[in-house]
Amino acid sequence: CPICDQGGECDLQDQAMAYGYDGSRYAENKRAVKEKYMGPLVKTIMTRCIHCTRCVRFATEVAGVPELGLLGRGEHAEITTYLEKSLDSELSANVIDLCPVGALTSKPYAFISRPWELSKTESVDVLDAVGASIRVDARQTEVLRVLPRLNEDVNEEWLADKSRYACDALSRQRLDRPYVRRDGKLTEARWDEAFAAIAHKMKGLDGRRIAAIAGDLCDAESMFVLKGLMDATGSPNRDCRQDGAKLPAEPRAAYVMNSGIAEIETADVVLLIGSNPRWEAPLVNTRLRKAWLQGGASIAMVGSQIDLTYPCENLGAGPDTLKAIATGSHPFAETLKRAERPLMIVGMGALARDDGEAVLATARSLAEACNVVRDDWNGFNVLHTAAARVGGLDLGFVPGADGCDVAGILDGASVGDIELVYLLGADEIDMSRLGNAFVVYQGHHGDAGAHRADVILPGAAYTEKNGTYVNTEGRVQLGRQAVQPPGDAREDWAIIRALSGVIDAGLEYVTLGDVRSAMVAANPIFEQVDARITPAWGGFGVAGVMDDTAFKSPIDNYYMTDPISRASETMAECTREFVAGSGDRTGTDG
Repeated sequence: CPICDQGGECDLQDQAMAYGYDGSRYAENKRAVKEKYMGPLVKTIMTRCIHCTRCVRFATEVAGVPELGLLGRGEHAEITTYLEKSLDSELSANVIDLCPVGALTSKPYAFISRPWELSKTESVDVLDAVGASIRVDARQTEVLRVLPRLNEDVNEEWLADKSRYACDALSRQRLDRPYVRRDGKLTEARWDEAFAAIAHKMKGLDGRRIAAIAGDLCDAESMFVLKGLMDATGSPNRDCRQDGAKLPAEPRAAYVMNSGIAEIETADVVLLIGSNPRWEAPLVNTRLRKAWLQGGASIAMVGSQIDLTYPCENLGAGPDTLKAIATGSHPFAETLKRAERPLMIVGMGALARDDGEAVLATARSLAEACNVVRDDWNGFNVLHTAAARVGGLDLGFVPGADGCDVAGILDGASVGDIELVYLLGADEIDMSRLGNAFVVYQGHHGDAGAHRADVILPGAAYTEKNGTYVNTEGRVQLGRQAVQPPGDAREDWAIIRALSGVIDAGLEYVTLGDVRSAMVAANPIFEQVDARITPAWGGFGVAGVMDDTAFKSPIDNYYMTDPISRASETMAECTREFVAGSGDRTGTDG
């Protein structure tokens, strides 16, 4: 126990303590087992293994990657990955939580701390749109690990590897003080100097020449206050859909997972449209696998061929197949109509395109024609890839009257029609299209937005502030502060409120409670924390011509999708292990 990372939270240790004996009666020679390589996340000390096979069952039944097994007989039995290869799963680290002894422990967390040294804060994950319940363990000012919390409605007891291990980036590449670009170079500045530079640029500037884009990790409070700032300056140019998804701000049924995450496993027929749930939302993928494994669900997809953890029939690559199903000319339409609980999941691979509105309208027609939406069941689901997206749409962080969306903002900036762009944690846009615009970047990591910025305002990461998030099923969730922001970094809503005072925009919020009260007044949904409200169905989407380009998931590297995961050493190691080396071997490098 003194050299075991499981000490203090070990089932075997607890049993030994309860049993009461401090000495062993075992007199035979003890066996020793060679350590196994299971990848960059799971550390093995297999001499401690008691062969309970929990890890084997998890990998086979839940994760759907049967890469663990028991080899040998009797004294020579060993748990192994057969070929000494990594566990190729986005959920692999859950075997650490399941292991009742110290045989499987966390490799990045090895010998870092003991459980009793850590302060524990219950929060929610923001690295995908599922909103998994997590526990943030910190020591003083540093987050050391993230663990799952039990929530049967959302993540059950599991957590995706990226959500668990990207936390090492919270102390890397951080923006901890304001910067102002002087003579082409970003230099450190005081808060008043940074605000003065922004105020000088905004002075006398027509509101239609100002724009704001909210990124994927923003909390609802900061987007709400930024929307108020844009309204005060007279700017209708704002967008929370930085990926260009053609989603309307109403009705709510058009952009949430109407069935809810937990109900996915009750479906008997599932149609995936332009989505790769294994990478976009691994915890949704486990529900789909459970629907197939336990309920015998029939799963099909429209889009590029992908590797899932259950049998999935590929009906076609693009809009032609989708239209055929919607009009009833494809045989799968009858399969949906005969189903008791049909389900469809529309991903950003289908909606974040120029013809996204037409795709959305066709998907709605399909849902109505094929019995997916009924009085007692709504199986129309949109799977988001960003934690901030649903909250932004709930708050109306979309273009105002005659305003520009993200594509219009970039086009306007490139030709000089938009002169100031406020990026609230927005790093996934094409920075080269901002032209000569004056760029204000507010965020927590030195990513693409910070490199392009003329003024940098250091914000707080999700573990460093209290914030409200809305997950892909429309569930309002509260993230809680575990540590203080580094250096001069501040909460995002407070930064925008302070800036509004400098430019005489007149936002009168004093506390976070004031902001939340105003949010509830704007949209009562924010008052119903941790509740999933089934929205009313309505018309949405715009009929039009769809091009014949295949639907393709926007994620090509699960381990690096946002500023936090891109700054993580652990995620970089996973990328080298699972992504960079996943192509065909040529013999040059192995």
